[in-house]
Amino acid sequence: MVGRRKYDDGCAVAHGLDLVGERWALLVVRELLLGPKRFTDLRAGLPGASPDVLSQRLRQLQESGIVRHRRLPPPAGAQVYELTDWGMRLEPIVNGLGRWAGSSPSLPRHAPIGADSLMLSLKALFDPGQAGDVTITAGLRLAGEEFRVTVAGGEIDLARGAAEHPDLVIDTDPATLAALLSGERPLAEAAAAGDLHVTGSLDTARRFLGLFPRPDPAPLPPAAKTG
Repeated sequence: MVGRRKYDDGCAVAHGLDLVGERWALLVVRELLLGPKRFTDLRAGLPGASPDVLSQRLRQLQESGIVRHRRLPPPAGAQVYELTDWGMRLEPIVNGLGRWAGSSPSLPRHAPIGADSLMLSLKALFDPGQAGDVTITAGLRLAGEEFRVTVAGGEIDLARGAAEHPDLVIDTDPATLAALLSGERPLAEAAAAGDLHVTGSLDTARRFLGLFPRPDPAPLPPAAKTG
């Protein structure tokens, strides 16, 4: 980490920002929370980061003990990046930050969002009170990527990969799912337009999507009077 600017502050918050406060660093962590990824997969999830910047952030995160680089066993044999056990402990921090920022009145709600980002937002938005005693296993297919979501006992479990014996499968793209979650687009209309395919009942899909209510935007402070 030679040449990096540091806060030189004994506060643990300042030290945490030394570790993950560089531009793109925490988003690299976000991309790895659901499992290992190849460099090319990370590039796809972070299209705004140049290859050089992404390589630099990965190197810094490895030096800090947050990320490790390894080769998957045969037959895959691919080289991947993954979070260490300590790095995985950033998950509640990332989710908490997303939950807090979801109330921002300036959140760019119509900006593009990646599949992993959208899946992690489900954890941030999940409302145990809405879930009650609901038990649902859902499969989500987003632009060719598969995820499984299980809701039971007022808790949510989410992972990459196909769901076994799901009650519901939603096959769509991240933009459509984001619009469904925000309530900007009715489920039946999106299905009729061919923008998503539901295996299972639409009622079950509506119940599932209702478990992730969007927070109301925080009020902006009154404009300062001039003159």
